[in-house]
Amino acid sequence: MTKKYEIILNYIKDLSVEIPDAQTFIFSKEYITKYSLGINVNTKAMKNEMIEVITKLNYRDPSNNKRKSYFEISYATVVKIIDKNLKKEDLEKIILIEVQNKIYPGLEKILLNIIRDAGFPNLILEKKVDFEKLYNQKFN
Repeated sequence: MTKKYEIILNYIKDLSVEIPDAQTFIFSKEYITKYSLGINVNTKAMKNEMIEVITKLNYRDPSNNKRKSYFEISYATVVKIIDKNLKKEDLEKIILIEVQNKIYPGLEKILLNIIRDAGFPNLILEKKVDFEKLYNQKFN
């Protein structure tokens, strides 16, 4: 099977941890397991058949609580397209499913370590992200 793409590099593009004050921290500590994970993927074309894929994860309180902590990471992955004859749909699947499946376990680990280091040591994300299911929901 011919290789269609190659991941050239990964890096943390941006990182944000917002805990406004001690009261918010104490309040957030009680509700952190009720926070929800958001995922957004954007791309930016580069030279030489490369694409920068930005995967942004945010972990935030979806409720109307006034005291909230907020965690966000933007993670860049540079992908080189080897197969020049890819259809648009195949490229979308590579970016939104295959690349995400490869990088997500490490990205989730980085986010969880940051949240733990911020003072929330017992956080575990129970749900596993199914990128193929998300893709199918978006495009079908």
